[in-house]
Amino acid sequence: MSAVPPVEIDPTLPAEVVVEKAFLKTSEFIPKSEPTTNRRERTRTPSDMFEKVVFVNRCAKVVKGGRRFSFSALLVVGDKKGKVGVGFGKAREVSEAIRKGTENAKKNLLPYNIGPSTLPHEVNGSFGGGRVLLRPASLGTGLIAGGGVRSVLEAAGVKDVLAKSMGSSNAANVVKATVDALSKLRTRTQILELRGKKRPPKAAAVEVAS
Repeated sequence: MSAVPPVEIDPTLPAEVVVEKAFLKTSEFIPKSEPTTNRRERTRTPSDMFEKVVFVNRCAKVVKGGRRFSFSALLVVGDKKGKVGVGFGKAREVSEAIRKGTENAKKNLLPYNIGPSTLPHEVNGSFGGGRVLLRPASLGTGLIAGGGVRSVLEAAGVKDVLAKSMGSSNAANVVKATVDALSKLRTRTQILELRGKKRPPKAAAVEVAS
């Protein structure tokens, strides 16, 4: 490593100027670090999808050398416009399990019949031991739901609903039961078509002459 050349200081200059000159001379030999970007910002891709981790489970397998841990993550993905997908991922690390679950959920995105703010009618859903009841609510009620039911309804874009989980508390069964309930929703037009009827046209407004 080459030595730093000595700095010639003029004794006639004030002390403040001498220190400033010496610093400027020596700073030329100090390498300047380039501005670094945040790793998360560099690897993160913009997305308008709603993603939420519902449950993360840790499993330990006993082997000859000790315990070997693995993780599984249950995720819900939606566009808040009626599309919802549920995914399950397993890996040795939590971040990798979440990434796999997100990719799996995006592959399972399906549209469901929901209203602008609430559900069109009351509906029940079940999967395994999980049973869920969903009821429409008036504007401003909010999401009266918890756990996996709330995550699915948020991803679907439902704003006002009354929900009740009446079966198993297993997160996977509750989430899939909620998705089963959403799949049973039908609009008024669809019900009339199933019955072979047509929706009556809206009555035209009658203008009354003054």
